[in-house]
Amino acid sequence: MRDRSMLRLMVLGVLVFSLVLTLFARLFYLQVIESAKYESASANNSVREIVRPAVRGLILDQAGRPIVSNRTTLEVTVDRVALAREKDDGEAVLNRLALLLGTPVEKINDRLKTCGAEGAKPPPVCWNGSAYQPVPVANGIDPQTAINIMERSTDFTGVTAQLHANRIYPAPFNVNAAHILGYLGPVTESQLEAQGNSDAYDRLRRTDIVGRSGLEAQYDDALRGKPEVTSLAIDTAGHVTEKLGENAATPGNYLVSTIDARLQSVVESQLVNAVQRARSQGYPGKSGAAVVIDVTNGNVLAMASYPTYDPAIWVGGVTKKQYDALKSSDSLSSNAIQGTFAPGSTYKVVSTAAAGKQGFNLGGYYGCPEQYKAGNQTFRNFESHGYGTISLARALEVSCNTVFYGIADTMWKRGGGLDADRTAPDPIANMAKSFGLGTKTGVDLPGESSGRVASRLFKAENWDAKKDSWCANALDGYSETRKTNAKLADFYTALDKENCADGFRWREGDALNAAIGQGDTSVTPLQMAMVYSAIANGGTVYQPRVVKGIIGPEGKVVKNFTPEVKSTVAASKSTLAFLQRALPGVTLRGSGETPFAGFPLGQIPIASKTGSAQVTGNKVSTSWFASFAPANNPKYAVVMMVTEGGTGSKTSGPSVRKIYEALFGVNGRSVNPARSVLVGGAPKLDLPKVRSDGTPVAPKGKNSGVRG
Repeated sequence: MRDRSMLRLMVLGVLVFSLVLTLFARLFYLQVIESAKYESASANNSVREIVRPAVRGLILDQAGRPIVSNRTTLEVTVDRVALAREKDDGEAVLNRLALLLGTPVEKINDRLKTCGAEGAKPPPVCWNGSAYQPVPVANGIDPQTAINIMERSTDFTGVTAQLHANRIYPAPFNVNAAHILGYLGPVTESQLEAQGNSDAYDRLRRTDIVGRSGLEAQYDDALRGKPEVTSLAIDTAGHVTEKLGENAATPGNYLVSTIDARLQSVVESQLVNAVQRARSQGYPGKSGAAVVIDVTNGNVLAMASYPTYDPAIWVGGVTKKQYDALKSSDSLSSNAIQGTFAPGSTYKVVSTAAAGKQGFNLGGYYGCPEQYKAGNQTFRNFESHGYGTISLARALEVSCNTVFYGIADTMWKRGGGLDADRTAPDPIANMAKSFGLGTKTGVDLPGESSGRVASRLFKAENWDAKKDSWCANALDGYSETRKTNAKLADFYTALDKENCADGFRWREGDALNAAIGQGDTSVTPLQMAMVYSAIANGGTVYQPRVVKGIIGPEGKVVKNFTPEVKSTVAASKSTLAFLQRALPGVTLRGSGETPFAGFPLGQIPIASKTGSAQVTGNKVSTSWFASFAPANNPKYAVVMMVTEGGTGSKTSGPSVRKIYEALFGVNGRSVNPARSVLVGGAPKLDLPKVRSDGTPVAPKGKNSGVRG
């Protein structure tokens, strides 16, 4: 019995010893090995930050006119720590404040609740910042209200009226530029996570407002500046014991855009005119875009998209109803850089360059019949009009499809025809890629589309990705569609059967369609503007820019961007010279003649190409007008596009003419550079001045854009 008791005591002793040993090991681990980690955590728990955002930098046009600025307004903030010291937790103070502001006290209480707390409404209603930071509850109050708060400080404990900078849009010359400028919104979770565990004082915080699109997003780091951050020591009871440090705010830098506000206003209004012109002709005219490029450096002088929206709608937060309306109207995306469209006959300059590289005689003559037969298919000229035997230059002037069908057919057969594999020669596609098509231009704006170049390789890769779906649909026969539309189901089934079997083949018809900018080819208007810029300047494909420099708020130049070359067109100088000589004929005696009747082409020759791109689904053609001028000394490329707008000549052409009149100071048949919308008659290469007090030096008088 005694031995059994001793055994039990020994087991219990070992167990106790083990527990004590484990406890000491854990204490050693926490106090020695992990001490630094927990000291840091303890310090973080006892330190709180008060953050006041810096004043955001301005966005200027190329001449120094503010197109995005700030307006100082009066803001009311409430210090919740001070309220908590009141006997009633500040209830009386908030009631008095609600009465003074003319707002329900419940609305103020909702704003003062920390996001995530019980009963808190979702952001942006709740407060997403520090518990020790005053919470803004009203903005844009009148001065008398602010005076009442300051004079009756004992009645408004913890309430402060202070100045706050809000984003405004001065709109010189009524310019919109919403898709270029972008807008601001709350920081996203992904942006916060991307910072990792950064403890930098200027890191993003949940209370921050950042750029969400356009230049505001692309250059957010430069525009945002650095916040004022005050670090406070907090005891276990939550009381502030001391001020540990303070980082002063650094205002954001100014962006100097390549956009000219006066020209931008002209382009925007002319794009609207083109859309309305399409509708007056009985076409839907649903959307459009226009771009003006400086062909000597790739700078974007103006870029408009329709439909658009008022950029000021985002100031103070957009409502769900407003946001839904923006989405349903397709106003948020930019047709200039995000929309992709079949280029139609404007693409024939690419096919011509490919023909020159393949040894076709650019000075020779080619048949332009009303139709061209390839296998069992018949391809027709636009409106089935033939011109007999004509020069290639004349084929560009009258936009003869059948000439380019014949050239493309010869190239297709040389490359192996139907039996060629995906690596076979594809001259037109290769030339398109050398012009920069099929890839992003690299413009300094977010969300740009790459477009697509129709080719043997694309068709093969597209088949690899979609063959399983095509085969499954062909087998199913579109059973759901068949319930309501058997004819449409039959059409889709037959199409998918063909695609399933040999959708990888680059057929003769594919090659012919590609030569005139139809089929699978799609481009953005900005891409097409860069194609015509490259022809104009002799083969240099620039990376387009919307910002040419960054200036500090005190006037010091932070960065000056220089032109960047993206690629060089894979065409000979003689081929590019041929295009430079041939395209002015389109405006003089071809498809672009009508909109430029009476224009002083002798003084300012305009090189152009019209396009009426067909769209599947029985929709009206997309109207295109691509150009550069002066043709004998190119400075600008202007491209306009209107979806479901009809012909390029009748819809887009007249508006392109008006843009050139504004650029060159044309009035009737007279040309006066002093009348140009550009100050001094040309784009400014240098950066505008900014005074030491942050005031930009902009043009005065009629060139200021400020309404008197």
